[in-house]
Amino acid sequence: MKISFEQFDKAFENRLRLQIMSVLVVNDRYDFNSLKELLATTDGNLASHLKALEKEEYIIVHKSFLGRKPNTNYEATEKGKKAFKQHLDTLENLIKQQKQV
Repeated sequence: MKISFEQFDKAFENRLRLQIMSVLVVNDRYDFNSLKELLATTDGNLASHLKALEKEEYIIVHKSFLGRKPNTNYEATEKGKKAFKQHLDTLENLIKQQKQV
């Protein structure tokens, strides 16, 4: 089976977006500061990649307050989980194909 590079989801071409989705697919929700710490990135960098995933409707943003402090949590949507799995399956198939060459 020949793999077409169009089968890869452009939303996951960036390493940070791939990492964000990896975290959100295995966790129900994850908050902004925990993601920032886990992924060792800056506020601005993380925010821009989260916004890109939100635009694709791959994640949902939940905003609330803990006491007087704002708290922002992120959750992977079913659409996002499906797209992420398809992206990983395509990557796995590409690797398998290369092993056969």
